[in-house]
Amino acid sequence: MGPLMLDLEGLEITAAEKDMLQNPLLGGIIFFSRNYASPQQIAELSQAVRETAGEDVLIAVDHEGGRVQRFREGFTAVPAMATILAESNNFDDAKRSAYRWGSLIAIEVQAVGIDFSFAPVLDLGNEISRVIGDRAFSTKVDEVIELGREFIKGMNDFGMAATAKHFPGHGSVEADSHVDIPVDDRPREQIISQDMRVFAELADHYQAVMPAHVIYPSVDKQPAGFSELWLQDILRNQLNFNGVIFSDDLSMKGAEVVGGYYERAKAAVSAGCDMVLVCNHPIEGRELMESFDFETDPKSSARLAKMKGQSLNYSLTKVRQSDNWLQLQNDLQLDNLV
Repeated sequence: MGPLMLDLEGLEITAAEKDMLQNPLLGGIIFFSRNYASPQQIAELSQAVRETAGEDVLIAVDHEGGRVQRFREGFTAVPAMATILAESNNFDDAKRSAYRWGSLIAIEVQAVGIDFSFAPVLDLGNEISRVIGDRAFSTKVDEVIELGREFIKGMNDFGMAATAKHFPGHGSVEADSHVDIPVDDRPREQIISQDMRVFAELADHYQAVMPAHVIYPSVDKQPAGFSELWLQDILRNQLNFNGVIFSDDLSMKGAEVVGGYYERAKAAVSAGCDMVLVCNHPIEGRELMESFDFETDPKSSARLAKMKGQSLNYSLTKVRQSDNWLQLQNDLQLDNLV
């Protein structure tokens, strides 16, 4: 399986994108809101991607809930994760709710032919962070661990692999790595005992990790996603994590410190990423595909293959035949989950 995950321009595959999809370096496609018109349309686009790129291609989406939900009309409105605890009667009720939302995301996303959502966010929801905020389950380490565990279990029980982000924690810096280069100046001991503790406690539960484009100078001068120390020494060796490592989007401002797109991809793969993402920059993504000249690890391909969703073929067929997504939801008994 190829090491690159790119995106598409619109609701259908263009002629130029057909060539891209057939390139052996392409291993995945990520969908955005611009790719979505309806459940039926996105199911057809998913199928078209597989028919062009091959059945092994991974299809992903950022479908966390709250402000990060790419598919809206026709899909259940998933709340921001911070509201789960705030709107629950007690913590046990919040845990049940986290499980149900994880289950529902897995069912709905896979029902339209998509393998997985890049979720959950396991960052701490500290007020200082503009980009994380209510995407986090809680401001408290123990609560994030417990609610994250239930959310992941819900995803896994309904056939979807979970991707924990943003290792080792993006919630304690003010800057947004989409538009800035965040630096977390806290002591190493504080980062590891607080933010990273969530990822450590749940390392046996999630199947993939997305590291942060954040620099933690007390640990390494490179952002975590380009750091062999973070990804190999700490994540792989200390936490014994054996799953997939996805880079965060290489087009983000936080990745620029490493150099151009080729240098970013090279650094991410060298540090230990199994697959690198280039989003919303199709020219740069295709140029990277043409210049990508470093060997991929067969172990990475084997790990990536485990991210395939447990396709709900019966429900996907219904999506493609039905004009009533709400009826499909009833058929899948989603009312029992939410």
